[in-house]
Amino acid sequence: MVASRPRSLLSVADLSSGEIDSLISRAGALKKQFKLRRPSRVLSGSAVGLLFEKPSTRTRTSFEVATLRLGGSPVYLAANDLQLSRGEPIKDTARVLGGYLDVVVARVFAQSTLVQLATYSGRPVINALSETEHPTQAVSDLLTIKEVKGKLRGTTLAYIGDGNNVCNSLLLAGALTGMNVVVASPEGYEPEGSLIRRAKSLAKKNGGSIELVRDPRDAVASADAVYTDVWVSMGEEREQEARVRVFKRYQVNSALMKSAPRGAVVMHCLPAHRGLEITDDVLEGRQSVAWQQGENKLYGAAASLEYVAG
Repeated sequence: MVASRPRSLLSVADLSSGEIDSLISRAGALKKQFKLRRPSRVLSGSAVGLLFEKPSTRTRTSFEVATLRLGGSPVYLAANDLQLSRGEPIKDTARVLGGYLDVVVARVFAQSTLVQLATYSGRPVINALSETEHPTQAVSDLLTIKEVKGKLRGTTLAYIGDGNNVCNSLLLAGALTGMNVVVASPEGYEPEGSLIRRAKSLAKKNGGSIELVRDPRDAVASADAVYTDVWVSMGEEREQEARVRVFKRYQVNSALMKSAPRGAVVMHCLPAHRGLEITDDVLEGRQSVAWQQGENKLYGAAASLEYVAG
């Protein structure tokens, strides 16, 4: 039997404009609360499973700490340690985990794995990264932009590089919050067409805009924030040499930043490959908010856990 599905966060598209605004505001409030060493008891007595098929530093640690500070208990589940590694169907694992856990946080290769986890576990599931999206990263990123720019609506985010899972979630999140998102990617590496159409539709409803360009200098010309991510994501290592050649002119460096307004900040979701998608001097420079962004993953995780826990 398939259990009824509670509220999950598998995609930014699962959220309404009001819900993502509330998530970002709540993340900011939890940041203030946690810094005052005032824990919450929202997850008191709850077990939160962290099922990770891919390695992680920030996402895993932020969800573990967020669970603890919300009064719950994290249970780390490495995929190689589970019967999944021996061929057990995900729906069978999901049914069993649903009997043990209260929330499942999953970092997976395939978005379909998240859908099966949510369908068969009967528990809320949070997407902690798939090949399609990284919604909790987007919540943390928009919190960072709101902190440094004072608002989201009307601000311009320039994303430079691969149209990957992080880019997808930023497009949807920016569209929902009335931002202007400009993506500069090489031909063949743009975000998927149906997602662009969805983001443009959402942006039109919420007073923002979505634009795709080829030249990164055009993308950053009016940017409040310049964002980049790795050129070679997990699982794409065989493509590294070809990707480095294709993306060479998409590096975020001091020359590119001269084309951006003086007040533009630089963002990276980390880990960064210094000397590839971003140069060391820019990542460590005065315009970089990458470390603030990294810290904010804790508060985005906490807000997401509260959201699915109701």
